[in-house]
Amino acid sequence: QVQLVESGGGLVQAGGSLRLSCVVSGRTLSVYAMGWFRQAPGKEREFVASISRGGDTTFYADSVKGRFTISRDNNKNTVYLQMNTLKPEDTAVYYCAADLTSPQGATRRGEYDYWGQGTQVTVSS
Repeated sequence: QVQLVESGGGLVQAGGSLRLSCVVSGRTLSVYAMGWFRQAPGKEREFVASISRGGDTTFYADSVKGRFTISRDNNKNTVYLQMNTLKPEDTAVYYCAADLTSPQGATRRGEYDYWGQGTQVTVSS
């Protein structure tokens, strides 16, 4: 059984940084493209970033481009999301997700096969 567990969320002031981690267990990470999504209260879950199986291709939502960086360490079965210059509008529950089908990753929620439980990120102004 595949499990994804996020960590690293918390409360930070605007302009600060956080690094989220997502540990995948049950199957080797290298078979999955990975993505990060977020959901703010009252809003749809939205795409944040994705990374290909080998880590050589990344995509970002326009709202986080230049501020967030997705990376992976397949030896540690872990995916990261480094978030810099955080803004109050980045406040949300952040989810990692695993895509078994697309080697490059995807931006649509429906493309992902497994999801974590989420970690809360709160950015104060």
